Amino acid sequence: MKLQVERDPLAEAVAWTARALPARPTAPVLAGMRLQAGSELTLSTFDYEVSAQATIPVTADEPGTVLVSGRLLAEIVRSLPAKPVDLSTDGTRTTVRCGSTTFTLMLLPVEEYPTLPDMPETTGTVGADTFASAIGQVAIAAGRDDTLPALTGIRVEINDDMLTLIATDRYRLAVRELRWNPGRTGLNTAVLIPARVLSDTARALTSGAEVSVALAASEGNSSDGMIGFEGGGRRTTTRLLSGEYPRVQQLLPSEFSAAAELPAAPFADAVKRVALVAERNTPVRLTFTAGQVLLEAGSGDEAQASEGIEASYDGDDMQIAFNPQYLIDGIGAIDSDIARVSFTTPTRPAVITGKGEAQPDYRYVLMPIRSAG
Repeated sequence: MKLQVERDPLAEAVAWTARALPARPTAPVLAGMRLQAGSELTLSTFDYEVSAQATIPVTADEPGTVLVSGRLLAEIVRSLPAKPVDLSTDGTRTTVRCGSTTFTLMLLPVEEYPTLPDMPETTGTVGADTFASAIGQVAIAAGRDDTLPALTGIRVEINDDMLTLIATDRYRLAVRELRWNPGRTGLNTAVLIPARVLSDTARALTSGAEVSVALAASEGNSSDGMIGFEGGGRRTTTRLLSGEYPRVQQLLPSEFSAAAELPAAPFADAVKRVALVAERNTPVRLTFTAGQVLLEAGSGDEAQASEGIEASYDGDDMQIAFNPQYLIDGIGAIDSDIARVSFTTPTRPAVITGKGEAQPDYRYVLMPIRSAG
């Protein structure tokens, strides 16, 4: 193999592909990145769960396929100067030259590398930027506890031309609805996708206008199979998560006795400041009165903080307490400069949405913390 490629496209492609490298590979070859040169350069990684592949234009004098250490290649390419990169293979080594810099990497046995899964048939397409934004809004509520694997996923419900994205860690719930372009009418199914993989994928595919979604699973509430995403010369596949997902729809309140609207950025900043005195797992208390919300943290002999901000409030005076980081996450996720907080009682879930949306496409449901104070 002998080729020349521009440094920036190579760095982006290597970084994208390296994301699927396993942290603890079960076999040495799984730590490798496969480089396949022809009319284009295709970079691939696969750990039997997630595959990633990127294709970039190159000038290839000699086609070929090699396997090198993926993480080492990623570190090398990231450090190279902004000049064309030459890659060549000689026996059991690959040489990377860029300007006056030269690296030599040992080859791994490419014949032992597993075959990447084929992309399923395209199920539909969605705007890349809209998709990335929607996934980002929902992923913040996904669980991180691997002992509850189903909660580490994002549930994607497909109902004809509507996608509903759902994530919860039992303490909060995020729901986002968006339109997409299905490949066929009448499609109705639901799948559970690892949140980390879906988040990384959605962010990285914004270089293209659209993302193609390819689902290989039986219709209905499927809990096995594979899903693939492709756009902008990149593609990835991942196995779907199995397990029963909680019935979250019953957690979405439909009626409220009080609601407040206040500027989102100042609200989030105030929560961050007041929370500086809050110990781990200590809530921030919000007292809603006409025209104002008072934020407080700390009590007794501890450090204390309070701050009041103006708010439009409709309802009886009420105090409610939240985990400050969860509250900040919800405020930051809404696509609005005004945050609307709706609730019924201090012990029932509150819902954060954008300003005055009768039927919001994004809802962030947050469980309050019962405060002894």
